[in-house]
Amino acid sequence: MDNVENEISDERLINATLLGDDEAFALLVARYKRRVFSLASRFARDRDELEDISQEVFIKAYENLKAFRREAPFEHWLSRIAVRACYDFLRRIRREKSHTPLEDLVYELKDQSHEARQAAREAHELLSWAMSKMRPEERLIITLLELEEKPVKEIAELTGWSEAKVKVRAFRARQTLKTILEKTYER
Repeated sequence: MDNVENEISDERLINATLLGDDEAFALLVARYKRRVFSLASRFARDRDELEDISQEVFIKAYENLKAFRREAPFEHWLSRIAVRACYDFLRRIRREKSHTPLEDLVYELKDQSHEARQAAREAHELLSWAMSKMRPEERLIITLLELEEKPVKEIAELTGWSEAKVKVRAFRARQTLKTILEKTYER
């Protein structure tokens, strides 16, 4: 993105978009596509799914731009749409029962030994499998709180849940994950 695009405020781009300037919205997309893609990568495993989620986020943002109240930054509003799109994605996948949601979370392990890489791969596969057994809202809360390391307040804002509900769901999701893993090791 060049400097001219960075100098134009979100506010001006939003106003221009609302007046029918699709190029202004294209600049917003260019500005935030990396952030949306990064967030979606915590929930989807392949590039096509990531692109589908990202496209869905920007379509919803475009369609609902008139509803943006400007009480918070545009990026926050867009992140909220992205979290909901990811949640919807997890629910769809849960219905299809054919997805392991965390495959893109394996860290680069080039400098570690073969044994360390193998152990990390096995741990990742176990976590992926265990999380695939959880309900979508449980996976969402574990992903945002534990993997994304977002504070409870931000998760509440992103999901539209109260902070108390986030804490309760986090507790229950951790318990569910623990139970799934304990049953695995009992075998």
